[in-house]
Amino acid sequence: MGMKKKCDICTCKLEDKLMLAGKQLLINVLSNKYRIMTKADIVSEISKTTGIDKASVLETVEKFMEVVKENLAHGDNVYLRGFGSFIVKTRSEKTARNISKNTTIIIPEHKIPAFKPAKVFMEDVKNAK
Repeated sequence: MGMKKKCDICTCKLEDKLMLAGKQLLINVLSNKYRIMTKADIVSEISKTTGIDKASVLETVEKFMEVVKENLAHGDNVYLRGFGSFIVKTRSEKTARNISKNTTIIIPEHKIPAFKPAKVFMEDVKNAK
């Protein structure tokens, strides 16, 4: 994220605190398949666990998403050690059927965004109760 600010509460980097809070949030969400979190819920949870005001957290979350989207749009992958990778996958060209018109159509090769969790992250989710 490029933030070099120090936390008001202790001497840790805000970047480290936000990463830890975000990782814990995703573990909680993924371990409970029936709970859905919105961006507002994520901002609230990070704000509560880090002591940073919601406006700053929202700005950081928005900027993080913007940076990830921009990089993926340019074909660049985003790697977050211990968390996972936001990657661009290429889907190959394929033939499909339009059953209502009984015709064959060709779906061209295209790129899609994807997330691949890190092994550590997968283990955390697997072992979460």
